[in-house]
Amino acid sequence: MRRISFLQGMLVGFVLIVALLGGVAVHGWLLLERLVGQSRDNSAHALELTAAVQTLEERSVDLERAARQYLVLGDPLLRERFREHLEESFLQLERIEELAGPGLVGVPDQWRSVAAGVNRKLQRGGERTEDDIATMLDELGSMNNAIAQASKRWIDTENARLLDELDRHRLQLGSKLVLALLGAVGAALVMGWWLLRPVRQLDRAIRRLGARRFDDPVVVGGPADMRRLGRRLDWLRLHLSELESDRQQTLRHVSHELKTPLTALKEGVALLDEEVPGPLSAGQREIVGILTHNVRGLQGRIESLLGLNAAAFDARQLNVAPVEPAALLAEAAQRHELAASARQQQIVCQADAGVARLDADKMALILDNLLANAIDFSPQGGRIELSALRQRRAWRFECIDQGCGVASEDAERIFEPFVQGRLRAPVERRGSGVGLSIVRELAGAMGGSVSLLSGSGQGAHFRVEIPDEH
Repeated sequence: MRRISFLQGMLVGFVLIVALLGGVAVHGWLLLERLVGQSRDNSAHALELTAAVQTLEERSVDLERAARQYLVLGDPLLRERFREHLEESFLQLERIEELAGPGLVGVPDQWRSVAAGVNRKLQRGGERTEDDIATMLDELGSMNNAIAQASKRWIDTENARLLDELDRHRLQLGSKLVLALLGAVGAALVMGWWLLRPVRQLDRAIRRLGARRFDDPVVVGGPADMRRLGRRLDWLRLHLSELESDRQQTLRHVSHELKTPLTALKEGVALLDEEVPGPLSAGQREIVGILTHNVRGLQGRIESLLGLNAAAFDARQLNVAPVEPAALLAEAAQRHELAASARQQQIVCQADAGVARLDADKMALILDNLLANAIDFSPQGGRIELSALRQRRAWRFECIDQGCGVASEDAERIFEPFVQGRLRAPVERRGSGVGLSIVRELAGAMGGSVSLLSGSGQGAHFRVEIPDEH
């Protein structure tokens, strides 16, 4: 079964919407043109009819004048003029009948009959009587008024008919427009559902890949190109799964291959230090001390490397839940109480009241690394301040010690792995330089940041800001 692509689906949807709305617009335009044409024709007919009625009234006045003058003077020219006016009146009557149609209700025929009777009486000299002609001329005037009223009624009827037709078509156009809008909205919703469903599937698949959940296959429906993209993501999932498996296997091999000889080396150095092979001279004991120190340092580095890798893996998996920052600080201080007591150091905690939404395990690991760093580089009897301050839509965690600080040239790279920096005082170097890089990794995973506010003079001041939408 051949499926259409994303672009083809978009094109079909837009064409359908344009066809619906454009069809209603074209229909409305054609209807408006027709109604405007009918209105123009009605106006022209009304003007012609009014002009014909007015001309008929003028000819009627001319007929009456010619008839009365002929009755008085008896001039044949006046009777010929009467006949000419009568012919013109008949022409106007025909025009009125053509324009007004059946609305005149036989009045033009009566007008012709009366006018013909006047003409006959004028032609029959002996039979004509002035009173009969006057009466007939008055009848012509009354019929002129009737024709004028009928013409006016016809004009009003046509105008009302045009208005009724306009109102009827307006309602039809409104209903068609509503149906077209509903069809366009329906088409947009169907197209949106058809297109958004695979987009959401892609979003979920990418989130799973970002969280390193490589077990679930990527299945994307919808258009053909979206399905093809889903197959590409599934191929990427398999490839990333293989890479992750290789990385884990490599780390296990590295850990095993390094720790096994390192353990043997450590035991051998311990046997030498205990003088199991025999007594050691002063120079030999110094060499054994150097070996012991380096073996311990190498072991610490290997464990830090594995810890950094584990932290980078855990940073992609968040478990956000409500937690009290004051409790986090108290628990962190309690975990490091023995180490601080051994160096006669004091840990002071201060936290604002409230609840934060964050990953408690990752925040605890951040505080542990900051405290471990502060304890290692603080002097005997020093003071370490640990605080949690509520900000607008964020929580600010700070760790301040009284140690030797960080050199200004090392401030920008102090959060990089295995960077310890140059000490500003003759203090024994401790740690591996991995703790602060873990802090940066975990803070970034929660959408926050870590910064060094002061690194020289009296101690170091670290600040971690974690966003909170609680």
